[in-house]
Amino acid sequence: MTTRFTGSFTQQEPIPEDAIEAAVAVMRSGRLHRYNLADGEEGEVSALEREFADYMGSRYCLAVASGGYAICTALRAMGVGHGDRVLTNAFTLAPVPGAIASVGAVPVLVEVTEDLVIDLDDLAAKAGEADVLVLSHMRGHLCDMDRLMEICDGAGIGVIEDCAHTMGARWRGVLSGRHGAMACYSTQTYKHMNSGEGGLLVSDDADLMAKAVLLSGSYMLYPRHGAAPGPEAFEGIVLDTPNISGRMDHLRAAILRPQLARLDAQCAAWTERYREVERCLAGIPGLVLPGRPQAEAFVGSSIQFLLPDRSGAELQAFVAACAARGVELKWFGADKPAGFTSRYDHWRYAAPGALPRTDRVLAGLLDMRLPLTFSLEDCRVIGGILAEEVRRLA
Repeated sequence: MTTRFTGSFTQQEPIPEDAIEAAVAVMRSGRLHRYNLADGEEGEVSALEREFADYMGSRYCLAVASGGYAICTALRAMGVGHGDRVLTNAFTLAPVPGAIASVGAVPVLVEVTEDLVIDLDDLAAKAGEADVLVLSHMRGHLCDMDRLMEICDGAGIGVIEDCAHTMGARWRGVLSGRHGAMACYSTQTYKHMNSGEGGLLVSDDADLMAKAVLLSGSYMLYPRHGAAPGPEAFEGIVLDTPNISGRMDHLRAAILRPQLARLDAQCAAWTERYREVERCLAGIPGLVLPGRPQAEAFVGSSIQFLLPDRSGAELQAFVAACAARGVELKWFGADKPAGFTSRYDHWRYAAPGALPRTDRVLAGLLDMRLPLTFSLEDCRVIGGILAEEVRRLA
């Protein structure tokens, strides 16, 4: 009898009860806007910013409407504008080049390795082409951050980290997002904290964060922020910084604060599930698992593997065979974007050039979510199905 998995790859775990209670309290108050506060009240958004800054060990934090908005804001705060060139990974998702394009800048795409991280040799070769790098830790894979920062510091490149998939991950014990000048996080449903949509931006630079606060639409109410720079950082820029409203509201912040208290435990649970599937796939001929360096403490909220040197028809048949057994995979070699999956040559607005190494990687790259609604036994079943179908393909 052929095993079939019957769980859902899109079903997230419920919002914690204390988060639901906090959200209901906000709704009962009627005070949803971040600056609609009673006298002496901190407010959920400001409290979340202060708590996330404490968690990250950063001086400042700003809560915004989405992870993509956080990237746009970081770019604007760093002075990126029309016609500027911005380095970024060729392997990422559309909101990253979209953020670059939205400020009138031009993405300069950097190759990816088989370990699904930015190719540092290609980055070094292109370092003279831009003053800013948006580094996407795509699907939770951290590159050698020590070498990356050595390249960027040597070339005078400011680094914005896109940590949408690495909230809670670490490189040599340092939290993801603490290497660059600014770091952006997403709290969209499929990320490590879930408010449906939302984002967080952290930095230790008072000037950058003061600009970000004003850009987010502070209405001159920046003293009400619990994790923003002091008033002196805003002097001289208040009248020259546009309001591009993208604030987080109290409702989403109320949902997120209890989740932040559980973040490390959630991250460990994801990685347990990753390891179960990884064990099922390890050593199968023709299947390549990305390397996970000892220096990387990753969060396994999804898993990727490569089936190199297979035709498009073979990979489509493999994806379909897994789907028929209840296992949903995303393939990065498809001709057209599908759902949450696209690749660099789909982004025509970015005017991408040829990236032969990235093409070889993406042609055989498969990706799978690991929601925490899966048990460890579910992961073993899924891993077993994948292993059987890979062997059948061979």
